[in-house]
Amino acid sequence: MRLFLDANILFTATHNPAGKAALIIELGGQGHRDLFSSPYALEEARRNLERKFPQSLDSLNTLLQGIHLVEHRTDLLYPEGLAQKVQPIFQAALACQAPHLLSGDLKNFGPIMNQPDNTFGIYILTIAEFLSHLR
Repeated sequence: MRLFLDANILFTATHNPAGKAALIIELGGQGHRDLFSSPYALEEARRNLERKFPQSLDSLNTLLQGIHLVEHRTDLLYPEGLAQKVQPIFQAALACQAPHLLSGDLKNFGPIMNQPDNTFGIYILTIAEFLSHLR
């Protein structure tokens, strides 16, 4: 199963290696999931780490070893009303054909979470929601 990881998932997994986001990446590293993100998401995660947890920057490079980076495609659609800031995130998830986009960004993705009929078949979920679906 393909999972697309938003910037805040990369950020959280990097500075909190014992948390749920890190667990998802660990499962991917064990071959249980195919993990994807984008250079756009990576850059946002890197900027936030530099500002808030600069000591964690080296860990980000290690974390990325099990994650495929895919560019967003501006020719792909996105849900109507989606904030411009996260359109490239959604387009990259669509480009890699990930059925799940994991994000903690409730401000921008919250209104369309768990609505695959409105998101071209993609389930946008928090880490906690995704893990609860696995049980």
